[in-house]
Amino acid sequence: MRAGVFDSGVGGLSVLKSLINAKLFDEIIYYGDTARVPYGVKDKQTIVRFSLEALDFFAPHHIDILIVACNTVSAYALAEMQAKSKIPIVGVIEPGVLAVQNKLSNTDSQILIIATRATINSGEYEMRLRKIGFWNLKSLATGLFVPIVEEGLLEGAIVEDIFEYYFSSLSNPPKAIILGCTHFPLIAPALDKYFKHQSILIHSGEAIVEYLESRLHLTSGDSLKSLQFYASDNPAMLTKIAQKWLS
Repeated sequence: MRAGVFDSGVGGLSVLKSLINAKLFDEIIYYGDTARVPYGVKDKQTIVRFSLEALDFFAPHHIDILIVACNTVSAYALAEMQAKSKIPIVGVIEPGVLAVQNKLSNTDSQILIIATRATINSGEYEMRLRKIGFWNLKSLATGLFVPIVEEGLLEGAIVEDIFEYYFSSLSNPPKAIILGCTHFPLIAPALDKYFKHQSILIHSGEAIVEYLESRLHLTSGDSLKSLQFYASDNPAMLTKIAQKWLS
């Protein structure tokens, strides 16, 4: 089975790593729109247009399923992409919400949603969580996490200062934290330490794998046979980052 993985840039590599480890696909094609990243600061019409253009990129590759490894695209453009496509397209928000439902039995538990400004402004996570009974929600746009991850700053004084900037107003560690940007799993160990190992971290990649197995009934097979990387700008940079993040 051949899967496509689409992200606005390199953050979706964290989802790709989970897919590779799960051995759900024989072939994977990763496409990052690195020429126009970040999507998280753009308006809806632009996000939809860029996302539909990504569908055109995948057309000649004859994939069987497309994984949208970008929370912003999943929030703003998933329905338009699905309407235009003849193959299944899965975003990261629905699987993330399903993971919360599977991990938290108490709907009164506090859930913190951290993501880019565009994803937070969409209200998609909040709407879907409220539909299944979770109302104790707090959302924070934590856009500074994206550049520090891309700079390779995954722990240390600068990271801790940024945590303080965003989280100092929280009186207690939340029961669960939705990592609503695919860059954020790379700082998950530092987040776990900051919140004193008291919060469940919801990782988009792990949630996607769980969703594909439970809802689409995909099962593990042999190791990946083919992995191809494409980018709208500087593909060598994407490949270099992939070699580092996927190791």
